[in-house]
Amino acid sequence: MSDSRHSVSVAGVIVDDQGRALLIQRRDNGHWEAPGGVLEQDEDIITGLRREVQEETGLDVTPIALTGVYKNMSRGIVALVFRCKAENGTLQETNESSAFRWVTAGEVIELADEAFAIRVVDALTNHASVPVRQHDGVRMLP
Repeated sequence: MSDSRHSVSVAGVIVDDQGRALLIQRRDNGHWEAPGGVLEQDEDIITGLRREVQEETGLDVTPIALTGVYKNMSRGIVALVFRCKAENGTLQETNESSAFRWVTAGEVIELADEAFAIRVVDALTNHASVPVRQHDGVRMLP
């Protein structure tokens, strides 16, 4: 019998006045990604988003729009990604992040795995509707 449970994660694509997105370099695997993580069981989506971004960047954010829904088919994780605006705080390394970089859509494609780069590209693009996509943890799936 297979396990039918999923986990839900959130990520915040923080966009600056120049239209660039903030990426963190994760301490655990060295990958460049938008800050975020798994929601706690009793936590609402926006509270979890703000908590995860603050824990990984030191910034307090306001979500502007849901910009994509993604499922990691190999791990059963559904990710909700939001375009965000930084309101307060100071960008700082944390237990979970070792470096930061402000990037354009073109630069994120060079830095991040396809499955994570597309989240940032989607957040920087004004889609008519929210994209719903699936991946295997690295590559996008049809």
